[in-house]
Amino acid sequence: MEMIHWCWVVVGFVMGWCWYKSIKNKAMEERSGVPKGNPGWPVIGETLDFIASGWSSRPVTFMEKRRSRYGKVFKTNILGKPVIVSTDLEVNKVVLQNIGNTFIPAYPQTITEILGESSILQINGNLQKRLHALLGGFLRSPHLKARITRDIEIYVNQTLHSWKDHQVVYVQDEVRKITFDVLVKVLVSIGPGEDLNFMKREFAEVVKGLICLPIKLPGTRLYKSLKAKERLLKMVRRIVEERKAAMDRGDYEFQRGPPNDAVDVLLRDTGDSTERLSLDFISSNMIEMMIPGEETMPTAMTLAVKFLSDSPVALNQLMEENVDLKKRKAVSGEDYAWTDYMYLPFTQNVINETLRMANIINAVWRKAVKDVKIKDYLIPEGWGVMASFTSIHMDEENYENPYQFNPWRWEKAGSVNNNNSYTPFGGGHRLCPGLELSKLEISIFLHNLVTTYTWVAEKDEIVHFPTVKMRKKLPITVTPLPPAI
Repeated sequence: MEMIHWCWVVVGFVMGWCWYKSIKNKAMEERSGVPKGNPGWPVIGETLDFIASGWSSRPVTFMEKRRSRYGKVFKTNILGKPVIVSTDLEVNKVVLQNIGNTFIPAYPQTITEILGESSILQINGNLQKRLHALLGGFLRSPHLKARITRDIEIYVNQTLHSWKDHQVVYVQDEVRKITFDVLVKVLVSIGPGEDLNFMKREFAEVVKGLICLPIKLPGTRLYKSLKAKERLLKMVRRIVEERKAAMDRGDYEFQRGPPNDAVDVLLRDTGDSTERLSLDFISSNMIEMMIPGEETMPTAMTLAVKFLSDSPVALNQLMEENVDLKKRKAVSGEDYAWTDYMYLPFTQNVINETLRMANIINAVWRKAVKDVKIKDYLIPEGWGVMASFTSIHMDEENYENPYQFNPWRWEKAGSVNNNNSYTPFGGGHRLCPGLELSKLEISIFLHNLVTTYTWVAEKDEIVHFPTVKMRKKLPITVTPLPPAI
């Protein structure tokens, strides 16, 4: 009995000491400026609440509840990490612009496992800037835009012309046929055929593991995704090696003229002898750059159809603008140029509003490499930071009636380029290099869709976790427009 008594004394002492330390640490953090918040349950933290909000129709509820309780910047624990969440516009701006000496990328474990430490998402410093400049220059080049415009038109029309009168089509599946094919051609110049089909199958397996339980045992989701990446990497590595061998032989096609794809761009950049990009590095990053073709671009195009279906006035104005362009091209007999699509003002407003409401990239994840003071908040060294884009895009302080699809809000000249509260493509030194190409692809798709079909969409809901998708893939019943349109 005496032994039991002393065991209870020890347990009570330990629990009391832990309680005292937690209260003391909390008081010290609050005095030093560390944001207030609640770490939640042991191990899982507040992850379940975070996931539940992603499955709801209003994913910012997780942020809104804590912001009302603790302020615009608060601490929590999600996905196995203690993290400071910012829903503050000014704090987000500082986080985005200070990469390297203050903050470094720090994403959930499964993303790091699959993409690898040398991924564009993870690398830092001069190498990241160099890679960003090389790829950004290529993706923004008029030469690529002129060439890829033809390719996008072909892929879009092939898909749309396969639909039949009064057929039910699932938009999310249909647009993925377009976006993945286009992006793979931009990256590695692979066209329709067995190689492309293999890439589609394997990459679909890869992305399933980006957000999952971080367990690599055989049969688990992460294990299957890593194996799929191994198979895909073997194929892409073969393509890169063949291209490098052709360049070493001095083949004219690979030495002169503008680059054909992203592999060409990276292979041609020799840099210093100590900084040449390895073939493994190039191959692995080609796979990572396929993500927009499988995930983000199909989602953006699907949600554009969703929002237009729910807004007949916007759809009618979009149709009028694009029918007018089609008629002018028919009269002139000229081919479409990429500028024809990008200079359709209301179409661009629709795309901007779609991206604001879709929040496909809902946040960026960083880690403080030293103590950082932003405004009155202290972010301690080693702590994670999640800069929420969704909270900014859906904040009434930044946008009037933020949950209303309103393309007309973008009619003010320069409102996108000069708007710090608009970050669908990230910001700072890591602004997505393919943003212009993304908008071009959406523009071409919408132009051909609204000048070829009318449609009726079935009721569907947006799901925001683990990634943004339509719950039922957005089924629509299409009816072809008369040939005169």
